[in-house]
Amino acid sequence: MSSILTIAIDISFVLVMLGVVGGFIRLVKGPSLPDRIVALDMMTVLIVSFCGLYALQSGETAFVDVAIVVAIIGFLATVALARFVDRSQRRSDAPPPGPPPPPEDMP
Repeated sequence: MSSILTIAIDISFVLVMLGVVGGFIRLVKGPSLPDRIVALDMMTVLIVSFCGLYALQSGETAFVDVAIVVAIIGFLATVALARFVDRSQRRSDAPPPGPPPPPEDMP
């Protein structure tokens, strides 16, 4: 492997890990559930890129398979969490349960 590729991979490892740390901070601090979902999705993408970088550096093709599986699981988790947030927002927009209020024009 050429020295410039080695240097680029090493710099990429550092940047990916800084991104994971930043995503983890956003995951912990929030402030809302959608922010946490986006942070988790970002961390998943960064972990997939970490697996790809490691596959490049080590020459092990098995890590490409790991990256694909992690990407699929991350996508499914993001879709499931987005549906959860959507349903919880629909419930909060719905009128409260119970009898309907009486009409205004009744004597």
